[in-house]
Amino acid sequence: MDFSTLAVIVVAGMLGPLLALPTRWRIPVVIGELVAGVLLGPTFVGYLHAGDRTFAFLADMGFALIMFVAGAHVPVRDRALRGGLAKGMLRAVAVAAVGVVPAFALAQGFHTGHTALYAVLFASSSAALILPVLDSLRLGGPDVLALLPQVAVADTACIVALPLAVDPAHAGRAALGAAAVLGCSAVLFLILRQAERRGWHRRVHRLSRQRKFALELRISLAIVFALAALATHTHVSIMLAGFSFGLVVAAIGEPRRLAKQLFAITEGFLGPLFFVWLGASLDLRQLGSHPSAILLGLLVGAATILSHASMRLTGQPVAYGVLASAQLGVPVAAATLGTQLHLLRPGESAALLLGALVSIAAATAAGAFASRGAPPPTADETHPTDGGTTGGGTTAGPTGAKGDGAQPAAG
Repeated sequence: MDFSTLAVIVVAGMLGPLLALPTRWRIPVVIGELVAGVLLGPTFVGYLHAGDRTFAFLADMGFALIMFVAGAHVPVRDRALRGGLAKGMLRAVAVAAVGVVPAFALAQGFHTGHTALYAVLFASSSAALILPVLDSLRLGGPDVLALLPQVAVADTACIVALPLAVDPAHAGRAALGAAAVLGCSAVLFLILRQAERRGWHRRVHRLSRQRKFALELRISLAIVFALAALATHTHVSIMLAGFSFGLVVAAIGEPRRLAKQLFAITEGFLGPLFFVWLGASLDLRQLGSHPSAILLGLLVGAATILSHASMRLTGQPVAYGVLASAQLGVPVAAATLGTQLHLLRPGESAALLLGALVSIAAATAAGAFASRGAPPPTADETHPTDGGTTGGGTTAGPTGAKGDGAQPAAG
């Protein structure tokens, strides 16, 4: 790894925004970044080597921050979210139960023995993908109010469960590590909430803005990396460290200035670097040499969609069920962990990502269908991803960011 390679990685990552530029396609930015990594990796050019220690460490930093931002995007303080919490939680549990059957069938049919892993994949939803779709399409109403907690619960639970499913032989150790990370996150929530109530956070923010110290960003990064270190030492994925602290920040309320700073460092550099690295770590030639992996990927995507669409039996419209099936973070994490631990069969990591792409394509079409049949939002209707007024008199936006006099968070 040197500066010329780093420049190539940054330029290659721009393929993501280029593919996402046509709004009618609604292609997530990360798809282009993954494609760039695949093109420059061993599948085609062979220029990038995911095994490079510096490259891999920078990718780990990006992975932690991606999950932190994803957690911070969960609208945990939204009163509308709490209104449909019970129904959403029940549907999330029901989807997980339904997904066990196809998970067992695929694990047995393809002789992978990964029933638990597939079950977690089928149950997961990506809040980082679904919430922006709901926001851009201006979808509202009781069905969306029940969909939000369903997605949030599924996303959080599956991120916690994934390390246990990927490496079941060390499930006990992983459970203790996950408990340690979650316990530290709970303590951080209590500390930060107390700091917010006593006005310490506001004074730090004012000093940071006046003196241009970027103290909030420095403190947030220090906490994320400290939790990532704890996760690493306790043999737990760093995704849990990033996501759990993101939920803490969302619960407290993320200042918009911090949101802008995190957006810049994550979406501008470390996030694209991680997805380029992930693409470079995949040798899709395995799909050619293992045609069964293509079939596995298609069936994983189909089973994910059908598991969520089955909630039509509970009264959920099919379009919203299919929309809830969109996933990326959990399959990406599964492919990453499985590759690092050498637990997946040849071509299986590529199959997991193929299944994720199938779910994203279906969810994109379902969102467009739902928006055509949805009535326009009324003036007095609270948008599902808009936060309400907090106890401190500030208003939370789609990511839970609090107003602090700065411009709204970019992106």
